[in-house]
Amino acid sequence: MEFAEYFPVWDHMTPQQQQAISAGLVSRSVKKGTILHSGGTDCTGLLLIKTGQLRAFILSREGREVTLYRLFDRDICLFSASCMMRSIQFDVAISAEKDTRLWIIPSDIYRPIMERSAYVANYTNEIMASRFSEVMWLMEQVMWNSMDKRVAAFLLEEASIEDANRLRVTHESIANHLGTHREVITRMLRYLQNEGMVRLSRGTVELTDRAKLEVLGGAVNI
Repeated sequence: MEFAEYFPVWDHMTPQQQQAISAGLVSRSVKKGTILHSGGTDCTGLLLIKTGQLRAFILSREGREVTLYRLFDRDICLFSASCMMRSIQFDVAISAEKDTRLWIIPSDIYRPIMERSAYVANYTNEIMASRFSEVMWLMEQVMWNSMDKRVAAFLLEEASIEDANRLRVTHESIANHLGTHREVITRMLRYLQNEGMVRLSRGTVELTDRAKLEVLGGAVNI
């Protein structure tokens, strides 16, 4: 079974548990821009990515987005099954940033397995701890780093993900990732262009001096 190769604790589960997941497992292919999970009232299930890229984000009452983290090949998303974890008090939305192939493990199947299997419970807790660490790191960036540093760090991360210096990304998209207004991003990008770090054109941002961006962004990723 192909899924077993992607699920690290598969061999530590009983045959009955493996059968339960196999019987309920849903395979999906989604297009870029698809909303897979829309918040706490939506209990989609656990998402395990085969290929592609997902984005977890929160939405303010004013409609402003901020990216919490990204998910890539072989990553698993737990916040899409937040109904299993009653301690989670905030709504997380999940969207596809690229065409993505994934599996969905229904929450009502995964929960009893997690409650009975120490291996699955530990694996789940490790993932949850890792995601919360990313959220706490993001809070530190928002609280203590200026917007020009955050924009520089975001551009460096995008260049690393896409393995390219020329990025097809809009000012609006960057604003959504960083939880700010498009006008703020436009002003920051023009500043970076004036400093020779990027070159702007319609729908694209080209990194022209990564070394200076790394100094500005603190050589860290957003």
